[in-house]
Amino acid sequence: MTERSQRAGLQVETTLAEFIEKQALTGLDISAEAFWRALADLLAEFGPKNAELLAERTRIQEQIDAWHLAHKGQPEDPAAYKAMLTEIGYLVPEGPDFQIETANVDPEFAEIPGPQLVVPITNARYALNAANARWGNLYDALYGTDALGDLPAGKGYDPERGGRVIAWAKEFLDGAVPLAAGSWATVTGLGFENGALTIAQGDAATALADPAQYLGYAQDGAITKLLFAHNGLKVEIVINPDDQIGKDDPAGIATVNLEAAVTAIMDCEDSVACVDGPDKAQAYGNWLGLMRGDLTESFEKGGQTLTRTMSPDATYTAPDGSSFDVKTRALMLVRNVGLLMTTPAVLDAEGNEIPEGLLDSLVTVAIAMHDLNKTEGPRNSAAGSVYVVKPKMHGPVEVAFSDAVFARVETLLGLAPNTVKMGIMDEERRTSVNLKECIRAAKSRVAFINTGFLDRTGDEIHTSMEAGAMLPKGAMKSTPWIASYEDRNVDIGLACGLKGTAQIGKGMWAMPDRMAEMLTAKIGHLQAGATCAWVPSPTAATLHATHYHKLDVLARQDELAAGGARGTLEDLLCYPVSEGQNLSAEDVQNEIDNNAQGILGYVVRWVDQGVGCSKVPDIHDVGLMEDRATCRISSQALANWLHQGVISREQVEAAMQRMAAKVDAQNAGDPAYIPMAPDFTSIAYQAACELVFEGRVQPSGYTEPVLHKRRSELKAALAAKATETA
Repeated sequence: MTERSQRAGLQVETTLAEFIEKQALTGLDISAEAFWRALADLLAEFGPKNAELLAERTRIQEQIDAWHLAHKGQPEDPAAYKAMLTEIGYLVPEGPDFQIETANVDPEFAEIPGPQLVVPITNARYALNAANARWGNLYDALYGTDALGDLPAGKGYDPERGGRVIAWAKEFLDGAVPLAAGSWATVTGLGFENGALTIAQGDAATALADPAQYLGYAQDGAITKLLFAHNGLKVEIVINPDDQIGKDDPAGIATVNLEAAVTAIMDCEDSVACVDGPDKAQAYGNWLGLMRGDLTESFEKGGQTLTRTMSPDATYTAPDGSSFDVKTRALMLVRNVGLLMTTPAVLDAEGNEIPEGLLDSLVTVAIAMHDLNKTEGPRNSAAGSVYVVKPKMHGPVEVAFSDAVFARVETLLGLAPNTVKMGIMDEERRTSVNLKECIRAAKSRVAFINTGFLDRTGDEIHTSMEAGAMLPKGAMKSTPWIASYEDRNVDIGLACGLKGTAQIGKGMWAMPDRMAEMLTAKIGHLQAGATCAWVPSPTAATLHATHYHKLDVLARQDELAAGGARGTLEDLLCYPVSEGQNLSAEDVQNEIDNNAQGILGYVVRWVDQGVGCSKVPDIHDVGLMEDRATCRISSQALANWLHQGVISREQVEAAMQRMAAKVDAQNAGDPAYIPMAPDFTSIAYQAACELVFEGRVQPSGYTEPVLHKRRSELKAALAAKATETA
């Protein structure tokens, strides 16, 4: 039985209640009684409206379904479709032009384009890695990945590979920190004269092409670090003649460090598996450690126990002899959950689960006050703001609701208006088609918008479920709606004044082991006008940072703004049905197998081990970063084909069983893994099947209701078994 404590008329799981009262509130001028009363007031004021908005989603979806059914077999009529969406309130009138009014924004949002990490907050080690990923070692990132086109062979240092790494890095320096003459490859000495940087090339001297790029230096014994700036990002050259690399370098250069993950989203949503009070306490506890700056995590590696902590600021000496500090940690955002889910962590007076997003809004902001209240030492936000990413909002009315929730949270916690800055995830169709009005609804606190192909495609399929059979997932990327979606997101953001104030972001590179491909492809996000883009690891952030030196994103945004709007609403509303597409039986089977394997590979870890995001082998054994967004698109793709009669239940069941055996084999080395084959009765296997066979009726096609139910079922079964054997 779950142990609960009575608080302000609420029933709070005791683990969470004790965390709030004994940890989260310690050091804040907020009593336990005041906090719980604030939560009760927030729920009373916004709980009913939250329910109304969810009911409105259902009403709108039912009307869209009815329209498609009434027009089944008829030629597409874009004008009539658009008129229907307007009539039912899906499309809202677009108001006059405006500029956002967000104030007190940190430079990481306003001035510094760069990579962005997204990590599960429940994993302290990952969270610390992300927080400390503001700087990365370029030599290490190149040497240890396939960035050069191949992987290192064997253990130990390979001088030939090392030479290729050094050559690549110095060519990068030629572009990012160019010399007035010659190349970094021929630099033989670096020093100082009256505070100025000196650069030798044999018997000759040279200088920087732009001396203002040199910011200063730091010295620690024989190690000298030189700091430069380019396109808003910093570059550090480390000189160490005693180092294995530095001793053989003509200038003693041991490595090049890059400012990399400028921002990091600590995720309480898609990448975690939080289904109860203890799970929420763990998530909030790690966020607390990050905001206080005292989060630590110990782990075993190479037979040693290592302890990870948050990096302190670094101090440098400027050319004029003055000292200055440089931030070494990513500026952290926290992603709350959306409007859909409720949580058993807190029950209301009638015993009903409360909206999880409302709990998140109060707790995560209250915890961030530990950072706001600091008077000394490293801070997350120098501007005194709290950055909350709000996902899965459907249209401007839900953005306005979230804006009002944060305003009320600020009042309840005694914070100045608009202390909380909002990140708007443009990942639901109703938000995309009304993006300008969504931004207007939070114009005084919006600090971030982004696109996300996976969730957005999942919603695209679900919204148009009755329109017909959808294209295969891979074909979606070349459809008119996705091009319009990506372009309009940037164009509307720029037109609304986000440049110089807020981030415009793009989605994840999902293949953490394919860095050579990433170096070729991901610069496209900058060319599209994005000031940040998601990467799957600190190493990927370091490599992706090189793109921001090759292309000035802020200048690119000016070019795009001058070029006029791209993409049309009509294209955005063009649902991706596969009429006229003749898929072979082999193509259909491959699509079934690919989706089934992806769903099973993700769900089995989610349900059995509580892992909300991880590198999961795909059907070709390529590791992909998977979270609920990837699961949503795969399950909706199969649900649509089932509903439209493209495939049969028997085909899917056979594929699920074959792919379960494949996933079992892929996880054979995991001692905690619970096989799904050959009996196919495990809770995880049932969850995966439910996501497909019940996918059509899941709200907006979301996976959370099924996953939460099944994970809770498994946890209850494990608890019962433990009680029996005790």
